[in-house]
Amino acid sequence: MTPSFHSLKIRDCRRETDDTVSIAFDVPADLAERYRFIQGQYLTLKAVIGGEEVRRSYSICSGINDGELRVAVKKVPGGLFSTHANDGLTPGDVIDVMTPMGRFHVPLAPDQARTYLAFAAGSGITPIMSILKTALAEEPKSRFVLIYGNRTVSSIIFREELEDLKNRYLGRLVIHHVLSREPEEAGLLSGRIGAGLVKELCGTLVDPATVDAAFLCGPQPMVEEVRAALAEVGTPPDRIHLELFGAPTGAKPAARRPDPVDSPTDAAAVTVLLDGKRKEFALPYDGDSILEAAHRHGADLPYSCKSGVCCTCRAKLREGKVAMAENYSLEPWEVEAGYILTCQSRPLTERVVVDFDAT
Repeated sequence: MTPSFHSLKIRDCRRETDDTVSIAFDVPADLAERYRFIQGQYLTLKAVIGGEEVRRSYSICSGINDGELRVAVKKVPGGLFSTHANDGLTPGDVIDVMTPMGRFHVPLAPDQARTYLAFAAGSGITPIMSILKTALAEEPKSRFVLIYGNRTVSSIIFREELEDLKNRYLGRLVIHHVLSREPEEAGLLSGRIGAGLVKELCGTLVDPATVDAAFLCGPQPMVEEVRAALAEVGTPPDRIHLELFGAPTGAKPAARRPDPVDSPTDAAAVTVLLDGKRKEFALPYDGDSILEAAHRHGADLPYSCKSGVCCTCRAKLREGKVAMAENYSLEPWEVEAGYILTCQSRPLTERVVVDFDAT
């Protein structure tokens, strides 16, 4: 089903750290099915701030059986939406929330004894919390190893909840905190999460070759370094799943590229399929991305980051060719199957058809 926005009332705002708030939403009964989520998915929130429409994606931190829909928002210096969420939102406020999206998960297997491994930094813990709580509750024979990096003890998001979970799942949940600015804190690792730590911990906590699923969430340099280190010590690459928070290093809206254009015209005829409707418009080959042009012509396409990270604007290329400038979220099989990020794509042929209704 095509993702769509609905106005939801905020049920609860809970202060997790000095700069992070978690927000739970009331979901009306008639929308319950639309907001049923898979562990590891995210919500895109939309608000008008200072006269400007702002959209941001935040991961769901609830387990699938927690009975609530909750996201966590960490305040970013200069962040328009994160500042608004931390300082301005209160219970009873109404905000536009897109239906859940994202593929940062693996299917549950209640009859299996799996080994999960996760590396998170800062607010990267948010989707990991959803995955961790769900896996431990739904797979009673599985175990979970979490390595969680922060600057200080006070900046550990969900610290008390993680301790409660460790006590509830004794022997099945192992948590190691890594602090970069409190090296003397008793019982906690110091430094940062990187290749060296991966190799050290994998030698004592878990056999990397037997890991059924590894989840990495944090800034791009950490995620890429940990992914490479895990592969080096024997974790099969197809079992390593990653998600970046924020924009990757150097990420930006699709830049104009000198790809050869297979057309005698100056503009492509673009057709966008969404909710069974068609929107057609001309798009110069050196002009906007397909997403930007479609919005300019009145099509309300789903999007959030516009940097190739969130995958909200994913669609299937039904006809023609495009140049995709960046891709931080589509899996290789999706690219092979013809899926594109419309925020990063420009036409290369005289006719291009993209389908947002394709599953």
